[in-house]
Amino acid sequence: MSDQVMDTKAEELTMKTGITRENREKLSHHLSKALSDTYVLLVKTQGVHWNVAGPLFYSLHKMTEEQYEDLFEAADDIAERIRSIGFGAPGTFAQFAEIASVKENRNLGTTENMVRQLAEDNEICARTMREAALEAEKVEDIKTHDLLTDRVGEHEENAWMLRALLA
Repeated sequence: MSDQVMDTKAEELTMKTGITRENREKLSHHLSKALSDTYVLLVKTQGVHWNVAGPLFYSLHKMTEEQYEDLFEAADDIAERIRSIGFGAPGTFAQFAEIASVKENRNLGTTENMVRQLAEDNEICARTMREAALEAEKVEDIKTHDLLTDRVGEHEENAWMLRALLA
């Protein structure tokens, strides 16, 4: 392969889709936060999947597998939306950790603690997505709004299911 092909990078794209550059850039920041929260939660959910123990092992192991697979797809969708509105998406764990409201947990603790933390983190993601969806609605970006409102519902349902296990 030529050096020119391998030396490419994701740069800002010029586009005229009815949303100003300024508004697209603002949305890209909101989406970057949504992506970062999603990715940190994905890693935490997979960590619970691997480390859960106790009488609820099987159901939690299955539930967290479904959730991290969904989060992986969501991260891809959000990153591709950032690119499709013309901006580069964060792509390293260091970037995700810096931007995210969901924080890494270095001590998993008990199964109860892990489940409680995932429920709280899903609520954080729901708030992040809702805030970004409202921004998308303001600038009439219906695709971004639709993507984010779907994610709000997923995170609210995940939080409910996880909290129901703790009840």
